[in-house]
Amino acid sequence: MQILIKAALSVGIILLATAIAGRFPSAAGLIGVMPLTGALVLAWVFLENKGDPEIMQHFVKGALWGILPSILFFSAAFLCLRKETPLSVVLAASFAAWFVAACIHQWVLR
Repeated sequence: MQILIKAALSVGIILLATAIAGRFPSAAGLIGVMPLTGALVLAWVFLENKGDPEIMQHFVKGALWGILPSILFFSAAFLCLRKETPLSVVLAASFAAWFVAACIHQWVLR
């Protein structure tokens, strides 16, 4: 049952963001990256690990520093879109930038 609740909340957030994207694209972007997602995951991690402070601290530390790869993802996407690059190239470049930064993230936080 818990997995269904997780899936429903995740799908709900995605549907909300995409539903308003046509009229308010910047608001949809904000919803797509808002802390609501992080808060949901934080709550699930808390519940699944009985509030273990060490696990919670490591999760939050990873999330905090994980903002940097996400910034690089959206920066690469923004720069590609400004040059009117095809979506497939935008996504490939963005994920490549995120992946490199995520690897560095994991290496640093080891």
